[in-house]
Amino acid sequence: MAMSGGKDDGEPMMEMNTTPLIDVMLVLLIMFIITIPIQTHAVKVDLPQNDNRPQNVIQSEKNTLTIDPQGQSYWNGSPIDDVTLRQYLDRTVVMAPQPELHFRPDPQARYEKVDQVLAIIKRANVSKLGFVGNEQYRAAF
Repeated sequence: MAMSGGKDDGEPMMEMNTTPLIDVMLVLLIMFIITIPIQTHAVKVDLPQNDNRPQNVIQSEKNTLTIDPQGQSYWNGSPIDDVTLRQYLDRTVVMAPQPELHFRPDPQARYEKVDQVLAIIKRANVSKLGFVGNEQYRAAF
């Protein structure tokens, strides 16, 4: 098989049969491909984490504190309780420059609740406090 007769003159053909060599090479190539570990291309990206807390609840220039007729306090439009209000006020006092606090109680809000919120503001040592919306009381006096 390695040698075959070829010419008419009766001399043996001296070329090597390369078919088995190619078969062996193909088997080795397949084994090499199978043993190579699968390459994973990954780009590492730091994605922001989902945080349920509002991020920028305290603004650097001015913050608005309102009280509705039912006595609920709102900090920049978000409802808050007295403990959270005190925490926000403590954070604003240490900011440089200290942001203004615009206080806007509803005319129908109970005076007791307004007085409690003013006491919290005073205990927090807020120096930039302004009453907003007093023009609504102009016709009453």
